[in-house]
Amino acid sequence: MPISSFQELKPRLRGTPPKCAVVAAAHDEHTLQAVFAARRVGLIRPILVGREEEIRALAQTQGEALTPDQIVDAESEEDCARQSVALIREGRGDMLIKGMLQTGTLMKAAVSREEGIRAGELLSHVAILDVPRYHKLLFITDGGMVVAPTLEQKRHILKNAVDFCRRLGYDRPKAAILCAVENVTDTMPETVDAAQLKRESSSGVFGPCVVEGPISLDLATDREAARIKRYSSPVAGDADILLAPSISAGNFLGKALYGLAGGQMAGVVLGARVPITVNSRGASAQEKYSSIVLCATAGGEGGLCPS
Repeated sequence: MPISSFQELKPRLRGTPPKCAVVAAAHDEHTLQAVFAARRVGLIRPILVGREEEIRALAQTQGEALTPDQIVDAESEEDCARQSVALIREGRGDMLIKGMLQTGTLMKAAVSREEGIRAGELLSHVAILDVPRYHKLLFITDGGMVVAPTLEQKRHILKNAVDFCRRLGYDRPKAAILCAVENVTDTMPETVDAAQLKRESSSGVFGPCVVEGPISLDLATDREAARIKRYSSPVAGDADILLAPSISAGNFLGKALYGLAGGQMAGVVLGARVPITVNSRGASAQEKYSSIVLCATAGGEGGLCPS
């Protein structure tokens, strides 16, 4: 079933055991506010990797107690990333939460051939938007990882997003392969890719889902626009996934819906052994909390949690 808002996620987690969450560079106020909020309601049990003295001081100001096995001391960004990824490799986490470090530093550790946690062919980013004027969550991909995706990379990006939606409870996610026009034209190669992805989806390559493309943003998200333009598709005005033709397009779209349309945003990297939250270092505690809730809903189980 589609999810109408971030608030709707919480009831789906009732009665489920807490997920083990590894927090990279946890010495950050907003990150710890989100992590402790999730811990208080039983969503996660965290392992905090970072500067131990700063973590303990911040925890104390927030009225939270920590046991020795809940903290792994690490100074530099690189050390935080390396030790956090190592914990995931050891099976001690169901999700990886980015704290006060650069996304590139964490991703470099995650994709390392020798010591990383890559599981699929490609790591890709999904921005999840709760927009007041849209009737359900939007999953925008890829505005954060793959700069200029080839057709083969778009296959993996789409598969990652579809699989993520299905883990959240969607039966047949609806994916719009965004382009500026709805017609296939050789002068716009992204339209050729979109048509090919649609053809491949009919043979079940991406699992249970509905794929439409090429399709413009207004037709994918506005039923009235589709009616006026006489555009018929199950995806029209009802898209779950918006696959952008480039990292710039996906990034602009996500930030526009967040900054100008009053949306709430969460960010997740897919294709690793566990989902990875990748909010901006300047993101609010609420945004980071929403990302944790999404990962807790879609993440695996079985990590060796601290008590």
